[in-house]
Amino acid sequence: MNDEELQILTETVSLESFGLPFRHKAFFNSRLRTTGGRYSLSTHNIDINPKHLEYFGEEELIKIVKHELCHYHLHLAGRGYQHKDRDFKLLLKKVGGSRFCQTIPEMKKKSTKVHIYKCTKCSAQFQRKRQFDTKKYVCGRCKGIITKVKTFS
Repeated sequence: MNDEELQILTETVSLESFGLPFRHKAFFNSRLRTTGGRYSLSTHNIDINPKHLEYFGEEELIKIVKHELCHYHLHLAGRGYQHKDRDFKLLLKKVGGSRFCQTIPEMKKKSTKVHIYKCTKCSAQFQRKRQFDTKKYVCGRCKGIITKVKTFS
């Protein structure tokens, strides 16, 4: 599926599910990583993650398009278009859009490193997911010098 076919699909879904026309652009955006789609408040365009079509098929893509069209139509109507709004939740349920998109298998978090640090003064040990510069920081308990002990993968 290309951008033109996505545009036609979006216009069709908008007329069939919402009874309203979609008058802006819908296109694939391969830079989207953690979301299935995105509605732009300023341009009213809809970006769709092409990997969701690739991994889950057209049925999942239509649910994502319906989700973004809920944002689109509610925003243009001046009603609650955010995820937390009652109008959005009711319309999404009515048209059968997905509340959350599925996780793409290759985007799942990889095992993170754990860094172990120790205070030289009070011997307090702690772990962090992110490294930090031990020259810039001191122990929160006793203001002693911190040293890195080891890193686990």
